[in-house]
Amino acid sequence: HASQPGSHTLSKDDVNYRMHFRMINEQQVEDITIDFFYKPHTITLLTCTVLSLMYFAFTRDDGNPDNNVWVGLILVISFFLVISVLAFPNGPFTRPHPAIWRIVFGLSVLYFLFLVFIIFLNWHQVKQLMYWLDPNLRYAKREADIMEYAVNCHVITWERIVSHFDIFAFSHFWGWGMKALLIRSYGLCWTISITWELTELFFMHLLPNFAECWWDQVILDILLCNGGGIWLGMTVCRFLEMRTYHWASIKDIHTTTGKIKRAALQFTPASWTYVRWLDPKSSVQRMMGVYLFMIIWQLTELNTFFLKHIFVFPASHALSWCRILFVGIITAPTVRQYYAYLTDTQCKRVGTQCWVFGAIAFLEALACIKFGQDLFSKTQILYVILWLLCLVFITFLCLYGMVWYAENYGPKGKVCCIITVMEKKK
Repeated sequence: HASQPGSHTLSKDDVNYRMHFRMINEQQVEDITIDFFYKPHTITLLTCTVLSLMYFAFTRDDGNPDNNVWVGLILVISFFLVISVLAFPNGPFTRPHPAIWRIVFGLSVLYFLFLVFIIFLNWHQVKQLMYWLDPNLRYAKREADIMEYAVNCHVITWERIVSHFDIFAFSHFWGWGMKALLIRSYGLCWTISITWELTELFFMHLLPNFAECWWDQVILDILLCNGGGIWLGMTVCRFLEMRTYHWASIKDIHTTTGKIKRAALQFTPASWTYVRWLDPKSSVQRMMGVYLFMIIWQLTELNTFFLKHIFVFPASHALSWCRILFVGIITAPTVRQYYAYLTDTQCKRVGTQCWVFGAIAFLEALACIKFGQDLFSKTQILYVILWLLCLVFITFLCLYGMVWYAENYGPKGKVCCIITVMEKKK
């Protein structure tokens, strides 16, 4: 059969490239157990959205201007998320349902656009927007202005140590457990943990709440919260690696208990693959990619503290913990896509969620710099240079250790990949 004039036949490399990119950017559900949840219902969805819009438009009282804006924004966001379900990619995950991850990607796009909008406002407009969202923020004060840090460090009592084990300490521990589940590498996790403590020291002249007593920083933070969280996360990783994944259709399960258990397991990973960021044959490009990964991770963590310090809202405020929770969720597909891009020679570009995450990190930093010029004018350049040099030294020391360990004690014969079969960059 002769090809038509002007037609283009894809080469084998092009087909492989598209297939590999699709596996990290729009993973398909392999075993569909309930057809209803995976069949398109676009007409039904359109009908429901139009009817709901008509209901809200003609039945509610529009006498309150502020309430009108609130309802309008909520509906705009809701309809954007509906379009996200229809048009956006779900990324590398399919559990519990691809639509969930399309909504997550849609929310990340909305947050990205919101940051773009914020950057073009002035300080007065930003504060008025914050006060409109929450009038109580008018009375918010910086934590550094009402609290003292690193005071009487020589006084070490049992009561003082116990007082540090609060909800924030638990969040610290749990957060590192989640980070370990995402990164799946003792070496990278410990490097990020140690370099973050150094980051706090080098930026302490800008953020006073980074000041900590030595026993708080070394014992409570690094060893207990960070170390305990890393151990817990990596233990779960090892369990999931050894587990055999065989998913039976819920229609083939005849007991009520079995059906409930299968429904609950829908919120667990469909599979789990062994991850190795570096190996003895890793190229310089791959090592630089890991270093860039760690820099962006540190930047994202720094943004958390600079945002609440510059825009003045407490750590317990919804603006703070909602952002932390949201960034944690979008980090999962981001790390997966970046790992595939870094280690798979067939993957020539990063996934869309990874791209948006990187843009969000830099836009947050840009917003902090624009609206915190008074703060950043006090920056001691020497500290920043030393911080970057320390990051380079410790990171490459860690990378060398990981390569040495993989060469001498690493598992033999395992496929080190984030997808089913992955070639390593050389």
